[in-house]
Formats: sequence, C-alpha cells, structure tokens
Amino acid sequence: MLTHIGTMQIKTERLLLRKFEYTDDKNMLKHWVSDPEIQLMYSEPVYTTMQEVKELLNKYISAYEKNDCYRWAIVLKETGECIGQIAYFLVDSNNHFAEIEYCIGSCFQRKGFATEATKSVIQYGFDKINLHKVQICHKSINIPSRNVIEKCGFVYEGTLRDFFYMDGQYVDRLYYSILKDKIRCKD
Repeated sequence: MLTHIGTMQIKTERLLLRKFEYTDDKNMLKHWVSDPEIQLMYSEPVYTTMQEVKELLNKYISAYEKNDCYRWAIVLKETGECIGQIAYFLVDSNNHFAEIEYCIGSCFQRKGFATEATKSVIQYGFDKINLHKVQICHKSINIPSRNVIEKCGFVYEGTLRDFFYMDGQYVDRLYYSILKDKIRCKD
C-alpha cells in the first residue's frame, strides 16, 4: 500500500527540491523550457513566452492539490535559481511503482545536479511513499541521461526499439528500474 503524501521539500548537499512557485517563471524560461534541445530530449514542447510558462506553472501548481502529485523544482541552494525539474510523472498505486522524469538546464548539466536530485527522489519514493520499484527511461541518443541513470544504480530492463521518430530518424527508448530492497546508488 502506498502512502501518498504529495510533494514535500527535499534538501540535498547543493539543492533544494520544492514545489514550483509562480516566481520560477523567469528561471524556467531562461534555463530550460525555451531550449529546443532540452525539450526534445524531454519530449516536451518549447515554451517561448512568459504567458506559456505561466500556463505551464498553473498546470504544475494546481496538480499539487492531489496527494499523489510528485513534482519538484530543482533549486540551487547557493543562488536560489530554479535550474530544472524532477517528477514522478507516472505513479501506479495498484502495482506500487513510479517513473521518474527530469530535466536540467544545459548550463548546469554534467555537474552532478541531476544525479543528486534523482538519488534523493528515489529515496523519497522508497522511504516516504513506500514504493516497491522506481523506473526511468531515456532516449538512446541521450547519453548524459544514461550516465545519470547508471550512477543512480538502476538496472537495465529493456529497449523499445524505434519508439520515437525525431529529425528524420527512429530512436530507441531504454528502460531501467531499481527495487526498494536492491537500492545501490553509487556516489
């Protein structure tokens, strides 16, 4: 049985993971939602105006009313900047698993922020929500995401071949998971 408690604040060494706020709009536009490459890897549309970002924030913030909503703004403790987001975008209460998605602004990639945030959200899922399994996937062309997944100790489950059609080519979708009793995050 899952214990749905909603999105609660998580603190890590360098990050604060918290609910989105309307004041995150400028950082979101600056760091990731307007970046076509990030949004393509994340399978989300590109947002180019403040109005579009405010509508996205309305969607995020209104979802917090449900206790099975788990979406965090990734905020640098040092500067207070929102540099990305991480979520359990799929929660299966019947089968006790959830799937993580994340994105980090390109200026902040390859610095360990995604790994730090992902490890903490995995632990939150096991300790607070009582998940049995956490799963995650990435596009075969997204090598940095694969590196994060490996550092977090996920086990490769399988490939959905030619799952995405992007820029005139087919791209595979690779799935991984980690079980509560087998957690082995690497530092």
